[in-house]
Amino acid sequence: MVSKRPPAPRRQRDPERKARILAAAAELTARRGFHAVAMADIGAEAGIVGSGIYRHFDSKDAILVALLDQVMDRLQTRAATIVSTAPNDRAALSALVRDHIHVAVQDRNVLAVYHREIHNLPEEDRRRLRRKQRHYIEEWVHVLAPLRRDLADGEIRLAVHAAIGAIQSTLFFRSGLSTERLAGLLDAVAHACLGVTPEPTDRSELLMTNT
Repeated sequence: MVSKRPPAPRRQRDPERKARILAAAAELTARRGFHAVAMADIGAEAGIVGSGIYRHFDSKDAILVALLDQVMDRLQTRAATIVSTAPNDRAALSALVRDHIHVAVQDRNVLAVYHREIHNLPEEDRRRLRRKQRHYIEEWVHVLAPLRRDLADGEIRLAVHAAIGAIQSTLFFRSGLSTERLAGLLDAVAHACLGVTPEPTDRSELLMTNT
C-alpha cells in the first residue's frame, strides 16, 4: 500500500511585509524624492525579493497613496479620540499639539513625504486627502475657538495653521537637538502661536503619545 504524501503546508504571508514596504518607501522617498525611487529600490530596502512587492501594491503610485492615507488616518483618528475624551478645551488643544509633535518627530519621514509628494497623486486621491486634512484642522479650530473668543474665525484658523506649521518646520532641517529638547521647544512655540497657556506636562512625556 502506497502511503499518501501529506499536503504541503500553505504558504503564509508575512503580516509585517506591507508595513515594511511602506516604511521603506517613506525612508527612500523622503531622502531622494518620489520620482527618483523605483519599485525595485523599495523592495530591496524592505528586504523583499523579486515580485513580492506586487502582492501588496500594483504600482509605485499605489504605495504613495497608501503611505499618505496612513499618516492622515493616524492624525485624524487620534485627534477625534483626543477631542472626545479630553476633560476641557485647553487639555484637548495641548494634547493635539503634543500628538502632532509626536508624529513630526517619531514619524518624520512619512509626514515629510506627505508634504513633499501629495502633488504627485492622481487628482481624486489628492482631493480626498485634502478633505481629510481640512477635517483634521477643524478639530483644532473647534477646541481653540472657545479659548480665544477675542479672535475672529479667520484669525483662529490662521493661528492653527501657524502652530501646525511651526511643528512641521522640523521636517525640513536637522536641528541637532535631542528629541526631548526638540519636543519641548516645539510645544512652547506651537502654544505661543495659538496664544494659549499649555496644559502642564512632564517634558519627557511629550513623545509618549499613544499611536
